[in-house]
Amino acid sequence: MDKRLLEILVCPVTKGPLIYQSGTKELISLSARLAYPIRDDIPIMLETDARVLTDEEYETLRKAHPAGPMAP
Repeated sequence: MDKRLLEILVCPVTKGPLIYQSGTKELISLSARLAYPIRDDIPIMLETDARVLTDEEYETLRKAHPAGPMAP
């Protein structure tokens, strides 16, 4: 994922920051509790295509990213 692109992308629902998860190829919005998929290196920033984070996923990510910054 291009770092410059990650710097300008925001959650389309909350306009908050996103966290890049390379293992799952997703952009995570903690504020919306949504995970947006990345397909063929293209972020799919549609709420209808996003999956809802489980409570466990949310808590784990919230603790790892207390301010919600993007991960490299």
